[in-house]
Amino acid sequence: MRRRPSRLVAVTAAVLALTGCEARVYGTPPPVNPGAPQLTVVAPQGPLAPLPEAAPDEPASTFEGLESRTNQATAEAAAKGADITTVVLDRSTGQRVTNGNGRSIAIASVVKLFIADDMLLRGPPLTPDDEKMFESMLRSSDDSAAQVFWDRNGGTAIVTRVAARYGLSGTRPNGLWFNTLSTAADLVRYYDMMLSGAGGLPRDKADMIVDNLAQSTPTGIDGMMPGGVYPQRFGIPEGLYGEPVAVKQGWMCCIGSDWMHLSTGIIGSDHRYVMAIASDQPATASAARATITQAVKTMFPGGRI
Repeated sequence: MRRRPSRLVAVTAAVLALTGCEARVYGTPPPVNPGAPQLTVVAPQGPLAPLPEAAPDEPASTFEGLESRTNQATAEAAAKGADITTVVLDRSTGQRVTNGNGRSIAIASVVKLFIADDMLLRGPPLTPDDEKMFESMLRSSDDSAAQVFWDRNGGTAIVTRVAARYGLSGTRPNGLWFNTLSTAADLVRYYDMMLSGAGGLPRDKADMIVDNLAQSTPTGIDGMMPGGVYPQRFGIPEGLYGEPVAVKQGWMCCIGSDWMHLSTGIIGSDHRYVMAIASDQPATASAARATITQAVKTMFPGGRI
């Protein structure tokens, strides 16, 4: 973690459930209550795939009550001094739920998605050393790897190219890679179009990104923090502990007096849902992580959509 002008290390985290030779990331379960029935999560088999059309007789998800729970989560976070912005998309029905806060955010390490996307599309093919850095950048939010790829591929031009290709109207470069600006809506749009191929990235290349996000490490490499690591289960992984997730996390201090935490990604074995949530809060790092996680838990009681 760097201090502003800063960086953010992103990654996700969660418990890895092995499916054959491929790992799946699940959120962090709540504390065990001895004697209470325990949830058993069965990991999906085979590689994650873009969402197919729902069968005609399949009942559509209505996100019943999600809008009111999102407003509740926003109000509860605001009472703690946190400014929340969030968007959730059901890719099957096209339904979106937002808390109405469309503010711009510095996305820190979540820009590593754009670095990866641009590099895979434009080539050349990754060398063995590049592959190691690529995996470390997406799974453990390795900043040194991100800097190498950023410098090699044109710096701010990377963001400009990706924003144009995906139609991200609220996304623009802002100097150093970790200061890139975007919105929760743009990040949800990016994931949706990346999964469908509408952004131009071939399916096999998109799978490389998603598969690495689904194998993110419990902590991120963060040379500015004690011990050189940072907890990355906040937000989606801890809040949606009953779902398989593929996520890119981010955090940064200090934006004024605030810690910024950003949790983004794909939810469900069929890639049906996409979510982005960010929180700025004048609090300790641990308190700020707890706030964004509680917001997701309030939105999705029981850890599932």
